[in-house]
Amino acid sequence: MYLQSWKENPIKEVLAGIVVSFALIPEVIGFTIIEGIDPMIGLVSSFFIAIIVSFLGGRPGMVSAAAGSMALVMVHLVKNYGLEYMFAATILTGLIQLLLGLFQAQKLMSWIPKPVMLGFVDALAILIFMAQFEHFEHASIFMYGLVIGGILLMVFAPKIITFIPAGLIVIGVLTSIAFFAKLPVSTIGDLGDITPRFSAFHLPVIPWNLATLKIIFPTSLALAFVGMLESLLTAEIVDERTHTESPKRQELLAQGSANLISGIFAGVAGCAMIGQTIINLDSKGRGRLSTVVAGAFMMILIFALRPFLLLVPIAALVAIMTVVAFNTFDWATIRYVKEAPKKDVLIFLVTTISIVATGNLAIGVLVGVLIGAVLFVRGISILKVQKDDHTITISGELFFTTTTKMKSKLNALKFSEEQLVLDLTNLRIWDSTGAEEILKFKEKLRESKQVEVISPNTPSDELIQSAKLYT
Repeated sequence: MYLQSWKENPIKEVLAGIVVSFALIPEVIGFTIIEGIDPMIGLVSSFFIAIIVSFLGGRPGMVSAAAGSMALVMVHLVKNYGLEYMFAATILTGLIQLLLGLFQAQKLMSWIPKPVMLGFVDALAILIFMAQFEHFEHASIFMYGLVIGGILLMVFAPKIITFIPAGLIVIGVLTSIAFFAKLPVSTIGDLGDITPRFSAFHLPVIPWNLATLKIIFPTSLALAFVGMLESLLTAEIVDERTHTESPKRQELLAQGSANLISGIFAGVAGCAMIGQTIINLDSKGRGRLSTVVAGAFMMILIFALRPFLLLVPIAALVAIMTVVAFNTFDWATIRYVKEAPKKDVLIFLVTTISIVATGNLAIGVLVGVLIGAVLFVRGISILKVQKDDHTITISGELFFTTTTKMKSKLNALKFSEEQLVLDLTNLRIWDSTGAEEILKFKEKLRESKQVEVISPNTPSDELIQSAKLYT
């Protein structure tokens, strides 16, 4: 399987990787501006991360690099403590992710319900689309023209030319038009200083003590979980689109290894990037070769083809990312909102709005999961207490949130009979809190009456028996 992932169509894989490398550069530069660091730090980090994850990762075809979600987490640390602490935090992030992988934290993904997944995908599509707006500030009419032309090429070029990715066609055609027509449009060269230089092995120059650990640990822990979340959710999306399965634990270990090495080489932490991953998939990149080329060709562009790179108009990349946003958005969710249960629609909307409003994927997903958990608990919190002659019937779900309801209903009953039957046949007890309350009620009745207990199902009865050990 591993060797097969390198044997996908090599020409398509290489061309797909080239398209992705062009899309990576401006986005990574934008994230480094957010962090307030040298663009080359982010670009070199992306090279390391993309290459390492390509070899070690469990999800072929998924692009990893220095991502915006990680940049947002690091802003405070860089601003207050500087680059050396950022490098140390990146190393610790890698170590934490390796530990998460060893303890199989990827299993936590099974707790993420479908509405949250849908919200994650659609919110990312919206964020990708919204991120293009900033490029139109003070833009000339030529910028709009190039973007419209690029979008049309993205849509119609594949119908005519199938062996070259549409993104590569857009870059080539729009760069040629902008250069030879001398159009006044922004180019990659206007984004920031791209001076070719490579990072060497570098251990952070910081005090290696507990005080430093207290400074970097909160940031590293946040980075580790944000990176895990975004990478594994992106892997799920790729699994669905390619109708394949991938080992998520291996992916998490690969992400940890990549961040560890990135930090050792004076770099920043990264994770999977859904926008570039969708570009790769749309360009027919399915294997490991495409993501290796994405990382390697990015360095080739910077070191060997820099004059050409600086000429590429931003309009070409805006056109590509606009189509990517359109393709990323799950349009079936429009029907989903109309037909799905209201609680699922609520979870979907809360997740989507939270991610778009905060720009933070982790916050949005966690909010969605929390809302889902609350609604689930509310949905199963059904408990009935009935009295018929000498029989008390308790049915439904009994756990920590429904014990108060049960006690209230039982206290309202009148017991004049000397003999009572406590029927628990249709009661499901979920935790020791519920088991203890049943025991207390039974003992209270037995103080003055004869009580016959009809036991609940076996798991519930076992909980009651175990509760006797500490009551």
